[in-house]
Amino acid sequence: MLYPLKFAPILKEKIWGGYRFHSKTHQNLGNKKIGESWEISGIKDDFSVVESGNLKGKNLEDLINEFKDQLLGKSVYERFKTEFPILIKFIEAEDNLSVQLHPDDQLAKRRHNSFGKTEMWYIIESESDAKLILDFKESISVSKFKDLQELGKLEQSLNSVHVKEGDAFFIKPGLVHAIGAGVLLAEIQQTSDITYRLYDWNRTDEEGNSRELHTDLALEAIDFSNKSDFKIQYDSKLNTKVSLADTPYFKTKFLEFTGRLRLNYSTIDSFVILMNVGLTEAIIIHQDREYKISSMETILIPACIDILEIKSRGTKLLEISI
Repeated sequence: MLYPLKFAPILKEKIWGGYRFHSKTHQNLGNKKIGESWEISGIKDDFSVVESGNLKGKNLEDLINEFKDQLLGKSVYERFKTEFPILIKFIEAEDNLSVQLHPDDQLAKRRHNSFGKTEMWYIIESESDAKLILDFKESISVSKFKDLQELGKLEQSLNSVHVKEGDAFFIKPGLVHAIGAGVLLAEIQQTSDITYRLYDWNRTDEEGNSRELHTDLALEAIDFSNKSDFKIQYDSKLNTKVSLADTPYFKTKFLEFTGRLRLNYSTIDSFVILMNVGLTEAIIIHQDREYKISSMETILIPACIDILEIKSRGTKLLEISI
C-alpha cells in the first residue's frame, strides 16, 4: 500500500513572514504573513496529513502506527519508535527573524522532555544584501553577554554573514543565529519546536506588544566559544549526489540533475525525503506511476521502496535520510 507520499503543507503565520507560501494552499489567507511551510512534521498537534492517493487523509502518526519499519526503516523504527525524527520546512523571511538558539538533546530532555534541535539550512533564494546572523564576532564571557543584553547592545556583538543561492549552513545547538530579511531557505532539523529568543530587533505586534525573550533559559544553552564552523563547503556536480551533512540526526545530500536518473535506496535502512529546491518540477516514477514534485514541494519515499526513477528538464533536490 505504501507509495511516494506528498503531505499537505502546514503554514505558520509569523510576524517576519511574507506571502509566497499563500500559493501552497486553497485557503484564503488574506493579509496573513506566512513565514514557514512545514512540509513533513511529527510535532504533536501538527502532524502532516497525506494529500493524495489511497492513504489520503491519514496523518503521519497513523502511518507510523500502521506501517512501522516499512515506512521508517528497521533501524529508524527501533531507535525512535513512533516519533518521526525530523521536521522539514521551507522558510521565507520578509523581515529579520529573532536572534535565537536551541538546546541540545540533554538540556531539551531535562527541561522539556523533547529532542534537542540540530538543524541545517540550504539557501534557495536571497536578495543581494541578504545576510544571516551566525555566532558572535568574537568569544565573549557570560558576564559580558549579560551586560550587553542589559544595555540593549547585544546586536553590536553579533556576527553577520552575507548569503547567496546555494549556500548551506549547519546550525548546532547553542549557536546564536537569525535568518535575515530577504532569504528563502529549506530547513532540515530534529523534531523539536523549542527556541530560546534573545533579541527581537525591538519590534512589536499590531497591539504594541513585544515578543517574549528567554534569556535566562538561554544562558545554560549558549555556546560562547566562537568556533565559526557553520558554513558547509561543497562542490556541485551535475547528475551526482554531493554530501552536505552527515550527522546522527539526519544525512542530507544535494543533487543537481537533468534528464532521467535511477535512484537505488536498497542499502539505506531509512525513509528518504526529497525536497525540490530548484525552479523546475521533477517527476518520480515508481511502479509505472508518476508523482510530480514542483518547485518548493516535498515528497517522502517509504523505506520499503528500494528503486525509483526521477526525471526533470533540470532542477535541484535535497535528499534527506536518517
